[in-house]
Amino acid sequence: MAGHHRAAATMFAVALALGVLAAVPAYVQSIGVGYGVNGNGLPSASEVVQLYQANRISGMRVYTVSDDILQALSGSNIDLIIDTGNDQLSFLAASAANADSWVQANIQSHQGLNIKYIAVGNEVPDQGGSTQDILPAMQNVNNALSNAGLGGIKVSTAVQSGVTTGFPPSHGTFSNSGSHMPPIAQYLASTGAPLLANIYPYFAYKGDTTNIHLDYALFTAPGTVVTDDNGNQYQNLFDALVDTMYSALESAGAGSVGIVVSESGWPSAGDAVATTENAQTYNQNLINHVGQGTPKRSGAIETYIFAMFNEDKKTGLETERHFGLFNPDKSPAYSISF
Repeated sequence: MAGHHRAAATMFAVALALGVLAAVPAYVQSIGVGYGVNGNGLPSASEVVQLYQANRISGMRVYTVSDDILQALSGSNIDLIIDTGNDQLSFLAASAANADSWVQANIQSHQGLNIKYIAVGNEVPDQGGSTQDILPAMQNVNNALSNAGLGGIKVSTAVQSGVTTGFPPSHGTFSNSGSHMPPIAQYLASTGAPLLANIYPYFAYKGDTTNIHLDYALFTAPGTVVTDDNGNQYQNLFDALVDTMYSALESAGAGSVGIVVSESGWPSAGDAVATTENAQTYNQNLINHVGQGTPKRSGAIETYIFAMFNEDKKTGLETERHFGLFNPDKSPAYSISF
C-alpha cells in the first residue's frame, strides 16, 4: 500500500497478502503478501524469506527493489510482483534505452527468481502528468523484457478503486481520475497481462459509512446486500469492488483482461473499526473467499494481502502503520487459522 492515496477516502482501494497461516487452501492459485520495508527494526531480507516459507506464503509483492531482497529470494520459488516505483516512471517512459538499463540492473542481474509481474507504477496520482507516463513506461519495459528473453514476465500497473465509478457493479466505468486507463486496459488486452488492482473494502466503508454497513465490508453480512441489474447478487463489498473494475475494463473494450488483487487488507489499530478483531476477521474471510471468484467472474482470484509487517515509519493516518500480519520481531499481530 502506497499510503499516499489513503487520505483520499473515496470509495475504493486495493490488496491481499498472507503471513500467519498453517496451510493454504488448495483452490487458491496464489496467496501472497506485500513486503514493505518502511519500518524500524524489521528482520533481514533472508529472515523475511524464511518467514514467508515457514508460513507457506506462495507470493510476495516487492515494493522496494534492492540487491539484498532479490538475492534472498533467489531459489525460494516464491512468486513475485516487482514494483518499479513511481519515481522511475518518467525515466522508464523517456526511452527504450532507459528501460533496457532498468531491466538489466533489476531483473537480468538476479538469477533464480519467479517473477510473474512488473508493476509499472502504484496508484499513480492524477497530477503533474504522471499518469501519462504509465503507458509508454509499460511499453518500454515490456519491450526490454522481450529483448532480454524474459517475455514471460507480464507488465502491468497497480490501480486503486478510485479510478472507477458506477453503481451497481455492472455499471462500472473508468472515472474522470481514471481517464488515462482505457488505453492502458487495451494495451493489457493486447499483451495478455492482468490489471493489478488494490482492493480495500476498509477504505470504501470509511468513505461512506452511511450507505455501507461494516458487515458488508468484513464478509459477515448474513445475506444478499446488493442485487445488480443483471441479477448478480453481492454479499460482500470485496466482490462488488472487483466486479466494478471488471465492468470498467469491459467498458474500455478490454473485457478479456483479468484482475490480480495486488493489495487488500484491514488495519488492526488507529481508528474505531481498525481493531485486531476486524483485521483478523477481514483477512481470514478474504483468504477463505478468493478461491470462489466473484459473481461476475468465476475462478480463484490471485490475491496479495497488505502487508507482511506493521511499518512504523509510514506517514499519513495512524492506521497506515498497522496493516501488518506480523510485528517487526516476527511475532504474529494476530492469528489466522485454517
